[in-house]
Amino acid sequence: MAGEVSLTCTVHRDNVPVIAQPQIGYILLELMPAPIIANVRMPLNFSFVLDRSGSMGDERKIEQLRDAVKHAIDLLDDDDIVSIVAFEDDAQVLVSSTTARDKNNLKLQVDKLDAGGGTHMEKGMREGLREVRKNLGPGRVNQLVILTDGQTENEDQCRREGDNAGQEGIKIIALGLGNDWNETLLEDVAQRAGGNADLISQPHEIADKFQRVVQAMQGNIVQNALLTLRLAQGVTPRKVWRVAPLISDLGLQPLSDRDVQVPLGELVKDQGQGLMVEVLLPPRAEGRYRIAQADVSYDVPPAQIFGEHARADIVIGYTSIPQLAEQYNPRVMNIAEKVTAFRLQTRALQEAQQGNAAGATQKLRQAATMLLNQGEVDLAKTIQLEADNLENKGAMSDAGKKTIKFQGGKTVKLG
Repeated sequence: MAGEVSLTCTVHRDNVPVIAQPQIGYILLELMPAPIIANVRMPLNFSFVLDRSGSMGDERKIEQLRDAVKHAIDLLDDDDIVSIVAFEDDAQVLVSSTTARDKNNLKLQVDKLDAGGGTHMEKGMREGLREVRKNLGPGRVNQLVILTDGQTENEDQCRREGDNAGQEGIKIIALGLGNDWNETLLEDVAQRAGGNADLISQPHEIADKFQRVVQAMQGNIVQNALLTLRLAQGVTPRKVWRVAPLISDLGLQPLSDRDVQVPLGELVKDQGQGLMVEVLLPPRAEGRYRIAQADVSYDVPPAQIFGEHARADIVIGYTSIPQLAEQYNPRVMNIAEKVTAFRLQTRALQEAQQGNAAGATQKLRQAATMLLNQGEVDLAKTIQLEADNLENKGAMSDAGKKTIKFQGGKTVKLG
């Protein structure tokens, strides 16, 4: 059946002016699993891979980590499969791959989690992958959830384990606690396995983050989503950005001079994805034109649905009436401005790393101003503070860099 995914397309304005030059156009695509599959879910097969090295020795940290894992266990269905691995100088399997039927026993094993020793994340990854492989298959959501609060040894081996996970279809979510972990490594490891890295600023936030991760896994019902954008003659694609749930540059794969594809991966229930497509519109005479068709193919494995499609035409008007051409869609333009602010932040971090403090400072201040205008006060203050640090001290703080990198893309929600 069709209709498992809803697809809506909104242009930045219904009418653009009739001019002799090409002009920029923005298209917001919103994809959401439809209510008809609200009760469909795939059972889980995942492993918690947890840092219990000496840096986790603060009793507040380790206790809140135990509580967070127990809370996550309470969220699992009986047929979900979970394992728990702890690592320091070595790795220990606290819970071997098992169903979540006996939650009390699982929690008793979690109570054995303590801290001490060095940080060898690659050993924890290896054991976690071994546990997931025991029940690996297309009928489950296969995933590793890693938490660490420090620098790890053997980074290249961590990357190799990330490659192994990606090749086997095991997604990695890598979570860094505090300010002392290697964000470049965690991002690299996660991306190699089709996942993402994220920041947990304080220990009391672990439970909320674990809850969100488990709920996202449980809502992972639409998979292998792929956008094909078929453009009208003369319309040129420039950029495709994911704008929800996180802002990121998706790039595009040309199929021809008028068709592009963008892999989207999974669509999570109650979350979906938002995309911002930037195109160059050619000069046209007055009238209404279909400038593109969006075609999203997808699978819903638990419902045995494969290769289904959602399609929508994208239409825009050309007008010689100035009053019509000046009417913008405020929501689309607001999201476009958020993407611009995110691009400024990303470029600023790159320039700061390259030693261009002046250029980075300028871009951070521009981003802070844009975010203040959008009501993102807390992030704007952090960015402004780091601009001051760059200007006065020549360097940004580790906490500030991580906040900008991992919180700067969380400003857009669908709906």
